[in-house]
Parts: sequence; structure tokens; C-alpha cells
Amino acid sequence: MSNDYYATLGVRRDASQEEIKKAYRRLARELHPDVNPDPETQERFKEINQAYEVLSDAGKRRMYDMGADPFGGAGGAGAAGFGAGFPFSDIMDAFFGSAGGGARGPRSRARRGRNATIRVELDLSEAAFGTTREITVDTAVVCDVCQGSGAAAGTHPDTCDMCHGRGEVSQVTRSFLGQVMTSRPCPQCGGYGSVIRQPCMECSGEGRVRTRRTIKVRIPAGVEDGTHIQLAGEGEVGPGGGPPGDLFLEIVERPHQIFERRGDDLHCTVHIPMTAAALGTLITIETLDGAEEIDVRPGTQAGQVIPLYGKGIQRLNETGRGDLLIHVNVETPAKLDPQQEELLRELAKLRGEERPPGKFSPGQQGFFSRLRDAFNGR
Repeated sequence: MSNDYYATLGVRRDASQEEIKKAYRRLARELHPDVNPDPETQERFKEINQAYEVLSDAGKRRMYDMGADPFGGAGGAGAAGFGAGFPFSDIMDAFFGSAGGGARGPRSRARRGRNATIRVELDLSEAAFGTTREITVDTAVVCDVCQGSGAAAGTHPDTCDMCHGRGEVSQVTRSFLGQVMTSRPCPQCGGYGSVIRQPCMECSGEGRVRTRRTIKVRIPAGVEDGTHIQLAGEGEVGPGGGPPGDLFLEIVERPHQIFERRGDDLHCTVHIPMTAAALGTLITIETLDGAEEIDVRPGTQAGQVIPLYGKGIQRLNETGRGDLLIHVNVETPAKLDPQQEELLRELAKLRGEERPPGKFSPGQQGFFSRLRDAFNGR
């Protein structure tokens, strides 16, 4: 035979059906008369259609590979007439994008339900150690009367008499390509293939009803503000009794009166008089685990941090806890009675601090000092 159909489509002789179909669709888009009306292009378009008609049919391809006439002497159907066996859907798919050969048919009434999000407020201790909460959810559940079918009790959906259960209707039109069949969802059943003549009175044919239910939720230790917890399958049931969506809990952490949270660590500030800072003392503070006695060393300075290791927040999905960091603020008395003032003056005299010269450290100069140093090249 003079025609090399494989070369016409640009595929190997051992090409799969999927490779042949892809090659044909690509060429059909390029050479279609509506895209390129040139006479030579139209002739080429006829050739690729004839090649595809042979190679897409297992029987004709086998005859062609054996050297026999795949048309049994009747001649090629050609693109002008498009013989009765030519797959019209393939050329339509080349332009309108078939869903990869996916199966057609009636679509299911059951669809997955939507996801839902609920905000849950927690105290710091609940976020640190975890807790159990009962959550009330307004959601959709399967209708108990129809069990999700949407039909009244004792009835069932009837097969659509327009599409006969296919979910789509077809229409044949004539064009220069020949007879072309197009399909669209059935207007009577909406593509479901069945019609509910007597809808369920409880759910109005939707297969689900709204209700309020309470679920118990375990919130793990270590969550923080903005954490989302997914509860699979706890969302609302879908239309037609479809599978439920998911429920998400969004954690909102209430501010604490004493502690500030930074990741897994806690921070707080303790105020002590200057005498306690100088002499040292023991103070009692409240932690998430209860009261704890803290040793303030003699000579503690303002801004010093005293760490309590392992007294912070439990790490989420990990072992161990963060730390509690205590920031010390040393308070200087603003008012002194005569006796207190005399004692402090005596202390200053003993320490040689009656007229202290002041101490400066790098980076603590005033603005004009820094400006002067800049001009002097220091």
C-alpha cells in the first residue's frame, strides 16, 4: 500500500492507541478547514482522518500491518464523506477537550458536604496542658425518613423518561463534516438520570436536614492562638446523603493577667525594692504548676532575667516544655522620710557615693557626643 498511515500521523509503528489519539488531535487542530482553508491543507486533513480511521480500529490496523486493504476494497471513506464507522467524538474532542475518555452517564445526587470552622476560646493553662471540650455544632445530617434518597417514604426515584436513565440527551446535526452527534445534560432530570416524583416531606427532597448536635473534642497540649484542628468527617452531610465534610476548630487563646506567651516560653515581670535587690531575698510567684519560691541573689540588677526551666508550655506533638522567664524590675523609692533619708546618706558616705561621677559605656553617649565623635573621626 502506498500510504504510510504511521508517518502521516507522525507516530511509531508500535505506538499505543493513546499516542495515536493524541497525535491525531494535535494535527486535527492544526489542519482543520475552519482554521486553515488552504486547499493543500484540506487534502492533508483528509489524509490524517483516513490514517486515524485505520489505526484507531484494532481490526483495520491489523489488516493494514499485514499489508491487506483495511477497507476491504471499498476504498477509504475519506474525510469528505466520513464513513459510518468514523469516530466523530474524537474530532470533537480535539477541539472541545474531552475529559480524557472519562465515563459518561448520570451524575450522582450524593455530593460531599462543605467544611465548617468553629472558634474555640481557651485559657492559657488549657492551651498549655490540653483539655476536653463539648462543642455544639449547627450542621446537616442524613434525613432519618428517606435515609438520604430524597424520596417520600415508600417511594423511590423514577427513571427519567426523557433520557431513559442516561442523564444526558443527544442531538444529531449535519455539517460539512457529515452527521455530528452532541450531548448535553438532560433538562428534565438535571443529569441525574432519575426524577423524584414525590419528595420527602421531612427534607424536601434534599436527603438531609439541619440539626444541632454536641460532640466531645480532645484539644492537645501546646496549641496556640490561630492553631487549626481538623476533625475529619465531622462537618455537614452533603446533598443526597453524600459524605460529610470536615470540621475545623480555630483556637483563640485568651490573654493572661500575668504571663505573656512567646512560642513555648512564658514571660513575666516581678517588681522588687532596691534593698531586696541589693541584699537578696526569697519571693513566691504563681506558675502554671502552682506556687514556686524564687531565690533573688544579692546584687540583682534591673532587667536581669531569672529562668525557671521546664515551667513553660508543653510543646505541641513533642516531649518537653518551654521555660518561664522572670524579668526583674528594681524599684527606687520616690519619697523618703527623714530617718530613711539619713540612713541612705550614711550608706552613701560609707560607700563613697555621695557625689558619684557616673559611669558611661560604649553606645550610651548622648546625641551631641556621638555627633562630635563623628566629626572628629573617632
